[in-house]
Amino acid sequence: MRPHNLGWLVRLPLAPKIASSIPPLTKLTVVLVLATLISTFGSSFQYGYNVAVVNSPFMQQFYNQTYQDRYGDSIEDSLLTLLWSLSVSMFPLGGFIGSLMVGPLVNKLGRKGTLLFNNIFSVIPAIMMGTSEVAKSFEIIIIARILVGICAGLSSNVVPMYLGELSPKNLRGAIGIVPQLFITVGILTAQVFGLRHLLGNNTGWPIMLALTGIPAIVELLMLPFFPESPRYMLIQKGNTEKARRDLQRLRGWEEVDGELTEMRIEDQSERAEGHLSVLNLFSFQSLRWQLVSVIVMNMGQQLSGINAIYYYADSIYASAGVQENKIQYVTLGTGAVNVFMTVATVFIVEASGRKLLLLCGFGTCCGACLLLTVTLTFQNTVNWMPYLSIVCVIVYVIGHAIGPSPIPYVITTEIFRQSSRPAAFMVGGSVHWLSNFTVGLVFPFMEKGLGPNSFIIFAFICLASLIYIWAIVPETKNKTFLEISQLFDKRNKAKVQGGVQAEACSSENQGPNSEDLAVCVTGF
Repeated sequence: MRPHNLGWLVRLPLAPKIASSIPPLTKLTVVLVLATLISTFGSSFQYGYNVAVVNSPFMQQFYNQTYQDRYGDSIEDSLLTLLWSLSVSMFPLGGFIGSLMVGPLVNKLGRKGTLLFNNIFSVIPAIMMGTSEVAKSFEIIIIARILVGICAGLSSNVVPMYLGELSPKNLRGAIGIVPQLFITVGILTAQVFGLRHLLGNNTGWPIMLALTGIPAIVELLMLPFFPESPRYMLIQKGNTEKARRDLQRLRGWEEVDGELTEMRIEDQSERAEGHLSVLNLFSFQSLRWQLVSVIVMNMGQQLSGINAIYYYADSIYASAGVQENKIQYVTLGTGAVNVFMTVATVFIVEASGRKLLLLCGFGTCCGACLLLTVTLTFQNTVNWMPYLSIVCVIVYVIGHAIGPSPIPYVITTEIFRQSSRPAAFMVGGSVHWLSNFTVGLVFPFMEKGLGPNSFIIFAFICLASLIYIWAIVPETKNKTFLEISQLFDKRNKAKVQGGVQAEACSSENQGPNSEDLAVCVTGF
């Protein structure tokens, strides 16, 4: 603040004035598009690719052969199952570890810096997995899966944060879904490479595992030429000039004072808080409903049955009469549907809003789970029922792709401000990966004990998530971070912070766009 410039004090509804000074329809620029594509290809794509890349049965043959070469005897089925389960489950465990690293790294290295650092956890395990056959060691694969899991845990949280802070408010939703789009593209790519006549064979699977390092190398080479988050540079590093230059590159014009002023006000309102730890996050009344919302959305995303659907898919296709050697192509078709619907969501999210897509998505998944329970129950007694089961699987995938899969990451970026956003992503990411791990651990027992009735539980979780979102989560479309914060201030019954009413100190020729705008934020 500079008191000698003050002409008079006025009480302003500050956030709306600042919002009106920011161009309402900022267009995509080449810099923003390329930064989005490079960061999502280099990070999010790897996440999706590594989810699906371990499905080759030839990897299990390698485990068996390696054991036999070492000990002169075939591996027992129970031990092979254990080793294979470790190879799969170490990925979400690594994801959980990566989520815990988000806060310290993004505050220390920045958003872009963390993404560049994260590629260590991709290149090294890519080399390890690619040479595992030559080294005759399945232990290398298990350790590498932990490392690529850490990479996924970091990227799944940092990429949405980075892009959310780069994006103008009218494009934040669409750009925020691009990471999920590249996750689905990564899954589909792994499914394509996994075809028997490509790399899903006895000689190709090590190459398929090693290919995860290529997107990392692309990101390492190209992302340094693109801006760091301007909000990070201004609010956390105090480098106004660098933030201005980066924002001008991202927006494609010189007049960025409105956005810079909004960042300064957010900075003023949060100085008393500093960078919040996860522990602080749970103790702040003003962040209570934001935190609960992030937990509910991430639990709903993973506990709604998406992994169980994929687990059941092959048996559903087989019961419908699909030949075993053709099931992989039907699975590819399901992956293509997932990609197509995520692309569609990118184009409709700014028109329809986040909340509507979440409600429609969870509602569709709930209905599909209930109907799937019926079709699976009667698929052995009614001839046409297996075909309806296939329809249920596809409908469920569509529902998840338009809402539960992509939107929670977007909303997590939007409903937290700069000081609390890293800790919020740590919480959301931890819940995401723990829920993922829980489904993988518990569902085989549910399936054995409950059979098709397992999907009634998933339907209930979808319905509970839908009700919570309808009642609690506000629409955040086309709102600034300060405006969204105000929506939750009312629900949290907390004092207004940096938002609805603030003491603005102004001279007669000083408007809300001025670089020298001084703000006296009250309520602390």
